[in-house]
Amino acid sequence: MSYTQSFYHIVFRTKNSERTITENVERMLYKYIYNFSTNKSCLVLRIGGMPDHVHLLVGLPPTLAVAVYVKTLKETTSRWMKTCPDFPYFTGWAKGYAALSCGYDSKESIISYIMRQKEHHRSISFADEYRSLLLSAGIKPDEAYFLKDDT
Repeated sequence: MSYTQSFYHIVFRTKNSERTITENVERMLYKYIYNFSTNKSCLVLRIGGMPDHVHLLVGLPPTLAVAVYVKTLKETTSRWMKTCPDFPYFTGWAKGYAALSCGYDSKESIISYIMRQKEHHRSISFADEYRSLLLSAGIKPDEAYFLKDDT
């Protein structure tokens, strides 16, 4: 028997960082993401975000590459949101994303971080948050392309 555990803190944003995920419909999106993920045998530990971005803490099965998961998740939710009248201004997701691996011991702090998004963003912009997350994971963002939607 093989034993694996792969947790990822995944962050992606709306195209052009448009604020199209309103508070009154965000739970619908999160439920859709949860159902999509569990149908792929993923363990969803937390979903949250803001009108312009989403955070997930998810455990992926060993048969599912993180790039395939995120690509399919973004494609599927984008198609659904574009046809759902509750997301009238949604035009799509930005091309990039962050998928930061994390250990079992850090999952509670990441869950708490995702739960506090609304409080957190009273004092920090998404760009500063995203940059900080990347840097803390040892990733130096290329400022020429950072949060650009045409690359």
